[in-house]
Amino acid sequence: MRASLLQIAVDPYESADSRRRRAAAMVREQRGADLVVLPELWPVGAFAYESFADEAEAVDGPTFREMSEAARDAGVWLHAGSIVERAEDGHASGKRASDAHTPDGPAPDGPAPEGILYNTSLVLSPAGELVRTYRKIHRFGFDKGEATLMGAGDELVTVRLPETTLGLATCYDLRFPELFRGLVDAGAETLVVPAGWPARRRAHWTLLARARAVENQAYVLACASAGTHAGVEQSGHSIVVDPWGEVLAEAGTDEEVLTVELDPASVATTRARFPALKDRRLGLETPTVTR
Repeated sequence: MRASLLQIAVDPYESADSRRRRAAAMVREQRGADLVVLPELWPVGAFAYESFADEAEAVDGPTFREMSEAARDAGVWLHAGSIVERAEDGHASGKRASDAHTPDGPAPDGPAPEGILYNTSLVLSPAGELVRTYRKIHRFGFDKGEATLMGAGDELVTVRLPETTLGLATCYDLRFPELFRGLVDAGAETLVVPAGWPARRRAHWTLLARARAVENQAYVLACASAGTHAGVEQSGHSIVVDPWGEVLAEAGTDEEVLTVELDPASVATTRARFPALKDRRLGLETPTVTR
């Protein structure tokens, strides 16, 4: 299985429409790949908070249209990174209930109000069809930025490809291992993480990507953006890690295409030879703290 990660440079002086056309051309150049992955919020920039409302779009909006044609022309499965989604009706789009897994309990933020924004990933088939979306569950910013401007997703999403099953996560999600355990329980073998990760925490990016691969005995395809936007230098260093935690390829800091040959069978082989996942102990009671 051949995967290509497109580490796109986000330049504040380039319009979103121009970047969409440029990204589409890069996707078309990946003919022969099985899966192509783009970064998080690459049309607008992950830290360009002031532009989120103006650049928000529907899941079938301009980014989807450009990416749909590109995926079809290249004949690839395409994880088109994420967009600022404006969900007019407050309902998820493009998901099939049989392949979306909901954690126990209600979403912490309750139902999405009309017109809410989401950080939403798009996955397209080689025919250019939108087959899944994933709304980022963990929003970055604490009490500002994405955390206050966007709604939180509440579903774990997997996508079945002919060669492997993808588990979808986005950027800040990488810091929450329980999300990835849920994806593995849902059948994920390849964990795809588009990101707009800041350069000042680059060491965390590569460390966490390797940790998620090791603990889940899965491939991790972590695609970051390059460049600087909204005054935030991007990490670059898109990385592909195998189920044993070995780095198969890592990009630099500039715009770059990272192409790697993967062996999907190695996931099952690794899990059989070192069956740590079978030793998980679930449902333990929380201890009572005495003072």
